[in-house]
Amino acid sequence: MYKSPIIRKVKEATKIMDPMKKDLEPTLLDFGPVQFYIPRFFGFCYGVENAIDIAYRTVAENPDKNIYLLSEMIHNPTVNEDLLKKGVKFLFDTDGTERIPISSLNADDIVIVPAFGTTIEIQEQLKEVGIDPYQYNTTCPFVEKVWKRGKQLGKKDYSLVVHGKHQHEETRATFSHSADHSEVVVVLNPEEAQILADILTEDRPLSDFEKYFGHKSTPGFNPLEDMIRFGVINQTTMLATETQRVMEILREAAIKRYGEADILDHFADTSDTLCYATNENQSATLALAETDSDLAIVVGGYNSSNTMHLVEILEHQFPTYHVRDKGELSPGTIKHFNQWDKEMKESNNWLPSGKEPLKIALTSGASCPDILVDEVLLQVLDYFEGTREADEVIAPFEDKMEAEEA
Repeated sequence: MYKSPIIRKVKEATKIMDPMKKDLEPTLLDFGPVQFYIPRFFGFCYGVENAIDIAYRTVAENPDKNIYLLSEMIHNPTVNEDLLKKGVKFLFDTDGTERIPISSLNADDIVIVPAFGTTIEIQEQLKEVGIDPYQYNTTCPFVEKVWKRGKQLGKKDYSLVVHGKHQHEETRATFSHSADHSEVVVVLNPEEAQILADILTEDRPLSDFEKYFGHKSTPGFNPLEDMIRFGVINQTTMLATETQRVMEILREAAIKRYGEADILDHFADTSDTLCYATNENQSATLALAETDSDLAIVVGGYNSSNTMHLVEILEHQFPTYHVRDKGELSPGTIKHFNQWDKEMKESNNWLPSGKEPLKIALTSGASCPDILVDEVLLQVLDYFEGTREADEVIAPFEDKMEAEEA
């Protein structure tokens, strides 16, 4: 139900033409009076597809059982609302607020762990009521890769700096798993990384640590003692370029404190833990930002971290609108989420007049079904006269797919 007749064919055709994933050039879909630039990589990643597949298969195979999700399966309201309609219930809100006590469950109930993973504490609570937290585990393999790398470093007495949003489900899970073996502190961005770096080099007083990081670090964390050996890991949906910058800032601080000759004994290289899908999507979005688009539409959940980062990239180049689905669009007005003010906005006259063709950059977050992108594209086409039929525009892509199959 989440596959699309338009976007899916573009993705599959570009995959055939660029099997080595080296070409980041966006695809232009020419409908006449309006054109769409489609990035090389966007939308569902492997971790999200895997999570959805497990969730729906679990529901189909267990019609007579109570099925629970720990929290949102992924940060997409369409997917979560559909699962709720199928009788699935959420145990927690995305902020960790309890909806249904785990203690009220029994061993016959099914609990699905979402793509973000979960904390060790919740795993133990599930075990206490006789539920195996790993039987229906949809945790993204790349999140688990971060946890494994952190554990490897913990065995060598490294502390961990997590680049992420400390209230995000994935970061809460990563913090929990990391704190099981290491001292941990969370930084939100390069600015916070610089504050931590200045404390490490004693260019800031140690008392600043409690002010900025006391609420998102393990008890008693002291950077002057706990960051003698440390590594940086991340929430996989953060901007990869930001994580790399965080790493650079803290590495430079370690060099300043301990000397460059011995840096390998103090700072671990963890760049291999960055999620390849997040990197691909963000790189493709940077290429999309270089087009001559008149505006951009980004489709995705309003609490989706990776979607917001795509918006952040594009909004520096042209007017960019973050929408949940086609329901936010009308010819004269568009409703869109503003992540900086954390509220919905309405923009009038959002489709510039007198431009022909009007060029629109169109993309979506990793938790957004392609069908929602299709629907937004078709909704926009409905506002223009004399557009080419979708079948005609997509025909060349179908020809490439058929040629490959032959």
